[in-house]
Amino acid sequence: MTYTTLISAEELAEQLFEPGWVVVDCRFVLTDVDRGRQDYQASHIAGAVYAHLDEDLSGPIIPGQTGRHPLPDIDKLARALSGWGIDQKTQVVAYDGGGGGIAARLWWLLRWLGHNAVAVLDGGWANWPQSGYPVRSGIEANTAKTFTPRPRPELIFDAEAVEKIRTDPAYRLGDARGADRFRGENETLDPVAGHIPGAISLPFAANLGPDQRFLPVEKLKERFQAALEETPAEHTVFYCGSGVTAAHNVLAMVHAGRGEARLYPGSWSEWITEKKRPVGKD
Repeated sequence: MTYTTLISAEELAEQLFEPGWVVVDCRFVLTDVDRGRQDYQASHIAGAVYAHLDEDLSGPIIPGQTGRHPLPDIDKLARALSGWGIDQKTQVVAYDGGGGGIAARLWWLLRWLGHNAVAVLDGGWANWPQSGYPVRSGIEANTAKTFTPRPRPELIFDAEAVEKIRTDPAYRLGDARGADRFRGENETLDPVAGHIPGAISLPFAANLGPDQRFLPVEKLKERFQAALEETPAEHTVFYCGSGVTAAHNVLAMVHAGRGEARLYPGSWSEWITEKKRPVGKD
């Protein structure tokens, strides 16, 4: 069986040491960029390798031009994936500290590069050790393989494309940040508060229940139907602060059977680098 959206802890535990499976720990804290790696070294799912959001899953920031987490160079990312033991036949499982907001970045990057055999661990690390499943400490490595990227550029909308569609009724532009930041309140990460005019608020956290697991499929379907109505996935574009947690909405839509929405990777932090771009706060 191939897992392409979510996998439960029980399912992963059954397959944990199977050949052809790679587990990637994506834990990361925006306000303490070394914390995730430290937590991984202290304790992680047995056999997992570590991916750092800034160093592995993002490219270099160009002040005044890019957002906070630009997409990584494709060749560099392919080398990292190869080094983690991933090739076209590998089933990848990504996890983070809880709800999948960071793990979804790796899920989306792999799909962008043409690899659909990737799933996010539902509930993440928070539910793993308490269930008594295997953990280890230290740094782990896999035998290197060769990952061949097959990019899917159609999954990406840049700022110019977003400007063209943001008020087009045939499209929906969804902001995956919290509703307060959408309204321009409590902005602590970016120098300008607000949202892209024409966008609707669709916080990624609302895809999750109190236990940090994804809502049942029917509930996710209801959520996206209410927000998007009949807008098709290819006319749905998600963004967030820096293009990371917006992937969570893409994942939730695919899991709910609504198709694969598009992503604006630069997101709000890139949008505001150009002062001529409009800002909404309503």
